[in-house]
Amino acid sequence: MERIRLRLEDSVVGIGEAVAELPAADLADLVNELTLHEAATVTTLLPVPRAIEVFDQPTLRRRGAIMEELDPGRAAQILEGLSADERTDIVRQMQDHARRRCMPKMSPAGQAEVERLLRYPPRTAGAIMTTEFVRLDPTMKVGEALRHIRSVAREKESIYACYVMEPDTGKLLGAVSLRNLVMAELEQPVTEVMTRKPVTVNALDDQEGVAAKIAKYNLLAIPVIEQDGGVVGFVTVDDVIDVMIQEGTEDALKMGAVEPGALDEPYIATPFWSLIRKRAGWLIILFLSEMLTATAMGRFEDEISRAVVLALFVPLIISSGGNSGSQAASLIIRALAVGELTIRDWWRVMRREVLAGLVLGSILGFVGFLRITLWSLVSPLYGPHWPLVAITIWLSLIGVVLWGTLSGSLLPIVLKRAGLDPAVSSAPFVATLVDVTGIIIYFSVAAVIMRGTLL
Repeated sequence: MERIRLRLEDSVVGIGEAVAELPAADLADLVNELTLHEAATVTTLLPVPRAIEVFDQPTLRRRGAIMEELDPGRAAQILEGLSADERTDIVRQMQDHARRRCMPKMSPAGQAEVERLLRYPPRTAGAIMTTEFVRLDPTMKVGEALRHIRSVAREKESIYACYVMEPDTGKLLGAVSLRNLVMAELEQPVTEVMTRKPVTVNALDDQEGVAAKIAKYNLLAIPVIEQDGGVVGFVTVDDVIDVMIQEGTEDALKMGAVEPGALDEPYIATPFWSLIRKRAGWLIILFLSEMLTATAMGRFEDEISRAVVLALFVPLIISSGGNSGSQAASLIIRALAVGELTIRDWWRVMRREVLAGLVLGSILGFVGFLRITLWSLVSPLYGPHWPLVAITIWLSLIGVVLWGTLSGSLLPIVLKRAGLDPAVSSAPFVATLVDVTGIIIYFSVAAVIMRGTLL
């Protein structure tokens, strides 16, 4: 690949021959390392079938941006050779002006197909489905069905299953796998080997729900239907893998308070100021939120001035609450993502986390109490009223950890109920929320325990 890069820097002559023997996946990796102009140059020099292979690789990034750099006619040729879902995904990534230049160069059928799929909202089953599937008539016998499949196989991206549909209405009657067709008698009616009432998804279903169904029922593909029951396409397992990678990446970034678009490219290849822009917004929001912690501490200024020892334990208190909240949020977000929990389970979650918070808080509180007790035997750091300090820490940790687990577990459910992504409630957001309330809980407990002594 270094030899190819050097040739690009000196001359484009011979690039086609240099990459001719590379597997399509390796060629996609090469293109990922090039600038947009270089990537477009390599794509232009490749034969059209070879370029189609490269753009069909799931590892190829910036597909829409590279397509914008190509001649509209060349771009249209490559798009025509891709499956409907891949073609639509690339066109969706392109700028409006590039679309207007490229789309008229496509065949009327291909253009109409893209325009139809673009009407489905992003991140839905309709947006990621493949529309090229094999339709079978319910009157067919197995032998007829096999002959029909052979006659149309070249026009289809892939054949995972065939769908038996009513000729007039297009309503789905059943699905039949190639294995079942091959194993059946040639004179056997298709309706006897098909699976009636197969698992389906609606065209407007969220792509995460589609992925969950394919995983749950161990499917290679799942039909997509419209409201009238007609099949409009199917989502394949490789589409689902792409969705799972995309969703997992977005959730991981959101849980770290990074805007998902920050890593559209590899970390090293992402422009420095793009990284700053994507990260700064969340940091500013969290910083302003953390300023409420200083406001909360200011409210207890008198208590701190009279019992300075209380200030020693502020980091301990707020970090324990934030950590417990982040733990709970991570567990619940994961359970919601894989379908182990639904919004209706909020009461069960709350009961469980109340108990967990009490137990965990008691454990941490006991450790804190023991530490203060042992330290006070060899040092006067905590003063003559150290037993009250130890009890305050113990009870405060119970309250703060209980509040942290409740906040971390219920906030993702609340956000999901509001139609928002639960991942944004994790780690930094929950920690910031618990920091502020933890200060209030801590000094409120101290005011009750130490009244008449230190306070």
